[in-house]
Amino acid sequence: MIAASTASAGEIWVTNEKDDTVSVIDTETLEVIQTYPTGERPRGITFSKDFSLVYICASDSDAVQVMDPNTGEILHDLPSGEDPEQFVLHPDDTHLYIANEDDAITTVVNTKTHKVVAQIDVGVEPEGMAVSPDGKIAITTSETTNMAHWIDTETQELFANTLVDSRPRHAEFAKDGSEMWVSSEIGGTLTVFDTASQTELAKMSFEVPGVHADRVQPVGFEFGPDDAFAYVALGPSNHIAVVNAQTYAVEDYILVGRRVWHMAFNADKSRLFTTNGVSGDVTVVDVAARKAIKSIKVGRFPWGAAFRP
Repeated sequence: MIAASTASAGEIWVTNEKDDTVSVIDTETLEVIQTYPTGERPRGITFSKDFSLVYICASDSDAVQVMDPNTGEILHDLPSGEDPEQFVLHPDDTHLYIANEDDAITTVVNTKTHKVVAQIDVGVEPEGMAVSPDGKIAITTSETTNMAHWIDTETQELFANTLVDSRPRHAEFAKDGSEMWVSSEIGGTLTVFDTASQTELAKMSFEVPGVHADRVQPVGFEFGPDDAFAYVALGPSNHIAVVNAQTYAVEDYILVGRRVWHMAFNADKSRLFTTNGVSGDVTVVDVAARKAIKSIKVGRFPWGAAFRP
């Protein structure tokens, strides 16, 4: 039996693209405890700061749905633009930045008034979204333009565009916001930028033993305790990479399920939960041991993941 401490208690919420549902996993028992219906093709998922609301990108419904996580009831939809993929909630807990893949825009919605407050032209096929810890900068990555777009959240205007490798998918700020990282799925790289100057600091590539380079496709990634390591989903290679965030060296690869997309940590970041689209499951990784310890069956094509205490 796999035991867990109360320090890691909580839930992992997983969006299932093909089933139009979210699965809720108990992080202590490592079992699915609830499944709720959503709109069509749910992808991005995030919680309000107090975890009383869950926001879900229902991509094919062209809506961001707001759900009560205690009951699974859809409370209302937010205007989102066409084909919302990923989004990020501003630290003010009010402004949601949404990447609209079909419209080549980033939509900013006020979650309290349910009104669109800005639509920002970005590159073709925007997907990844991030916001700096101080809330001053939002990032949109565009898959076809191969850029990270830097948005001033006060003026809601672009102030910089930086080239990255082919098909950028995900972005995250690190080290208290001093660095911004972007994964490039087809380019097979992870690029690190200095936030202040928007200049490139480092670029990492990946070589999974026994896996052809074409199948090593970085997509979602998350930072572990103290931002010491980044854990990078490598798509159809069926592995995640462990990257030293200080040296930018790739230290390890961990075998997970098929077509790993995104991931979320439990409360104390002792365990990492990866969404594996093709195998329709979530892999639980022991972070300290760097080893998969369990596979949890969820819906078809799990994509996004978010933690709720």
